[in-house]
Amino acid sequence: MILNNLQNFLEKIDSWRNNFLYFFIRRYWPRFISPNFVTYIRVFVSVLLFILLFWFNIESKTIILSLFCVGILTDFIDGPIARCLNKTTEFGAMLDSTADRLLIMPIAFYSLYRFHKWLLLILILVEIINAIVSILCKSKDIYLESNIYGKTKMVVQSIVFVAILIIWPLRPLNIFFYALWLTIPLSFLSIYERLVEIYPSKFKYLK
Repeated sequence: MILNNLQNFLEKIDSWRNNFLYFFIRRYWPRFISPNFVTYIRVFVSVLLFILLFWFNIESKTIILSLFCVGILTDFIDGPIARCLNKTTEFGAMLDSTADRLLIMPIAFYSLYRFHKWLLLILILVEIINAIVSILCKSKDIYLESNIYGKTKMVVQSIVFVAILIIWPLRPLNIFFYALWLTIPLSFLSIYERLVEIYPSKFKYLK
């Protein structure tokens, strides 16, 4: 009951966001720019962040924060663009979730490795489990549309890492790290939703 109420609440907020964006997308979005192209921008930004931070050791707050915000913006709009223009595809959904992980990982390593190695390790392990379950869904020919728990996790992580980057190199407040710990149950709820799709007879009674 509690999970159902939480899910309904989060989905209502997500629908408000979608309706707000649909208004502008229908009128102003250039039709030649596909939603997958927007997602590819996020992949490019993610790779660029890895290169700048860990290859060239560039730690300019303005550059890193700006790139990360561009990546977040693409995540905010690519799904609504696909749904609004009726261009949703299974490949697009897989690309979207992969791009999300790629965007978060360099910033997570950069900001957590020094003081919060356990948190970083658990975030990585949870994402590996999520990726394995996603591959399992693909092997069962199940469409991999993002669920509301995964979307909420990404929103919370994005907000927290933006705040951490703004404060950096000063040590962030512990509340930011508590918020990241809270995204782990959201990740497991997202994984659980996928398991329900794969094995409905085994998991549906827990809904």
